[in-house]
Amino acid sequence: MLQPLWTVLGIICLRDGMALGDRGPSSAEQPPNIIIIVADDLGWNDVGFHGSNQIPTPNIDALAFSGVMLNRYYVQPICTPSRSALMTGKYPIHTGMQQNVILAAQPYGLGLEETLMPERLNALGYVSHAVGKWHLGSYNHHPRPHQHTYWGYDLRRNMSIARDEFGHYSTDLFTEEAIDRIVTHNQSKPLFLYLAHLAVHSANEYEPLQAPANVIDRFDHIKDGNRRRFAGMLTKLDESVGRVTAALQETGLIQNSIIVFTTDNGGPAASFDFNAASNWPLRGLKSLLWEGGVRGAGFVWSPLLKKRSYVYEGLVHITDLLPTLVSAAGGDPKTLGKIDGMDMWSAISKNMTSPRKRILLNIDPSVNYRALIEGNLKFIEGTFQAENWSGWFGPSGRNVSRYDLYNLMKRSHAGRVVRLNKMQISEDKWKQLRAQQDIQCQQSPSPRRTCSKAPCLFDLSVDPCEYLDLSQTMPAATERLKKAVDDYQSDMVPPRNKPVDPRANPKNWDYAWVNWGDMVHPPLP
Repeated sequence: MLQPLWTVLGIICLRDGMALGDRGPSSAEQPPNIIIIVADDLGWNDVGFHGSNQIPTPNIDALAFSGVMLNRYYVQPICTPSRSALMTGKYPIHTGMQQNVILAAQPYGLGLEETLMPERLNALGYVSHAVGKWHLGSYNHHPRPHQHTYWGYDLRRNMSIARDEFGHYSTDLFTEEAIDRIVTHNQSKPLFLYLAHLAVHSANEYEPLQAPANVIDRFDHIKDGNRRRFAGMLTKLDESVGRVTAALQETGLIQNSIIVFTTDNGGPAASFDFNAASNWPLRGLKSLLWEGGVRGAGFVWSPLLKKRSYVYEGLVHITDLLPTLVSAAGGDPKTLGKIDGMDMWSAISKNMTSPRKRILLNIDPSVNYRALIEGNLKFIEGTFQAENWSGWFGPSGRNVSRYDLYNLMKRSHAGRVVRLNKMQISEDKWKQLRAQQDIQCQQSPSPRRTCSKAPCLFDLSVDPCEYLDLSQTMPAATERLKKAVDDYQSDMVPPRNKPVDPRANPKNWDYAWVNWGDMVHPPLP
């Protein structure tokens, strides 16, 4: 009998349209518990550890400042490509997931031939649980361990629609399910918990930003109503991080745990997708290959880190998380086959030079939109959205002084855990680390340079806000990076996208999104 991909699963839903040293644990040691927390649509400037004072994120900050903050960490510009990269360790161009997100009525998903992170960790003795959003395919259900067994556009507990949870705020619901997985975990085996929140993604168009009213009311000083509701959503996400961390402490799992926090893409700012995130002062937003769309908020936290409470300046990509965590778990990343991710465990643990010199940000062949980073240079060509989304969007959050952020961090759930594990930092150190990540840019150019008609080149070491196009003054470098992208494109697999199938309409299935591909005649492959 085949073992399931996720040995026990909490709830999967979708409503969208460090170290132990150079090596992992020895055979006499139990591998570390691994907890990955994914925020949905969180902007670079939405977390306190990047310098904003507007919306406190004390639990996220407590872990970030006592762990390793990834200052040059990159994700994909939208959801499905990022999640495929995380699960497989491959660029989306190598899995066919490079073009847009999977819509509910599209009959495709991540290929069954792909081996996913929980399978890799289960082979090392882990028990794997997933709670939250999937977004890698849900049109059918195959009895294979690497099929995406637990999924849904409607809220589900495993394969059953959780109609009884109607009205339960999803961030709280996912948190409670995650805590239950932690509390009931058999500690004779290591735990892998994947907690993928819907927050802070917008919801349906008629009420896109939702949070409990008493939480939103805490932010009456924020005049923009959308940003005020966003603050409520972000606060609930931050509380979740604290509650999960506290559960790990209370069960005694925390001392042998690794927590990875990541966004899936840049934030949708300025009402893009009906949302109110902030990537300030970075350029662009979700769905675009500008820094605001792909430079992600992320950190690694663990009492096992050799060095911590520092800002890692090396290049890191979301594909690196798979081989890095396999390495931390005592596995051999060389056994993962042909992947694009790199083992960053020693580099992050010891603050060593990153083995990664280049990141392919994406290639979308439908519009020839592509970008690549090599060292400090960034090549970008084409566009995906209207040019007016290629600007710079606030708020900056730097002119707010109503919070004592350091003491809020110390008093948070995660702050107490950090203190109990003797990992707290002084206020002076907190200020220093915060200032180190504060991105400074000159006044934006007018008119701004776009790259829809000819490639652009930027030097991110001196121009992180992508103001000054160097393609004309550095033609040789521009051509070299263009050739590198061309080489990637020549090795690209075709996108797996398929047209919407009207048979998926929920009115055909008791007004729920179901695995309709299994139910039509003949069933879809």
